[in-house]
Amino acid sequence: MFSRLLISGLFAGAAAGLIAALLQLYFVQPVLLHAELYETGELVHFGTAAVSAHQDVGGFDLMRDGLSVVFAMLTYTGYAFILLVGMAIAEMRGAKITARNGLIWGLAGFVTFHFAPGFTLAPEVPGVAAADVGARQIWWWATVVAAGAGLWLLAFGRNWLAWGAAAVLLLAPHVIGAPEPDAFSGPVPTEIGALFASRAFGVGMAAWMLLGCFAGFFWQREGGRIGAVQPA
Repeated sequence: MFSRLLISGLFAGAAAGLIAALLQLYFVQPVLLHAELYETGELVHFGTAAVSAHQDVGGFDLMRDGLSVVFAMLTYTGYAFILLVGMAIAEMRGAKITARNGLIWGLAGFVTFHFAPGFTLAPEVPGVAAADVGARQIWWWATVVAAGAGLWLLAFGRNWLAWGAAAVLLLAPHVIGAPEPDAFSGPVPTEIGALFASRAFGVGMAAWMLLGCFAGFFWQREGGRIGAVQPA
């Protein structure tokens, strides 16, 4: 079981992380670098001078972008292990894990780690007003745990009590609300902030669904390989 989990997690996480990093470099990073020009004051979005929405934000930086790729691969490898532990438990309960239904697992992972916390605490560009980072981290982790538990109860609960508890877990963090700053401010145009949030969610969903697909594929393949080499 350990070798199956290790091999599946490493291959699935590295593959999904590499694709996620490439998507982020192409779609998300240019928006982030554009926002940083407003944060540093190089660009200003108010006054009489009009500013183009398309700015040259620099080309490929080997050190910065290379580290981004490595970090993304490590991050998604960690996500893969979390996902595979859930898959292993589900398989013990009689569920069949494949690359196809791995897409559903990936979507659940995206909702748990990205969409659920981002629904109230949206991805932010540099320079915007924000509440205390410690309070936001506590709320983020509490929301992730609640969303993960809620989705598990929705998937494997057997009665209305479990499904009702799932609804409470999914809604509670957003009813309570995330920590907010005393006042909203920032030099970055709202259009850039909206584009950054939407692309961050889009890339996250694509990467998580690929991660689920890869994890299901390697988990099934390693299970078949281990079963084939065991003595009858």
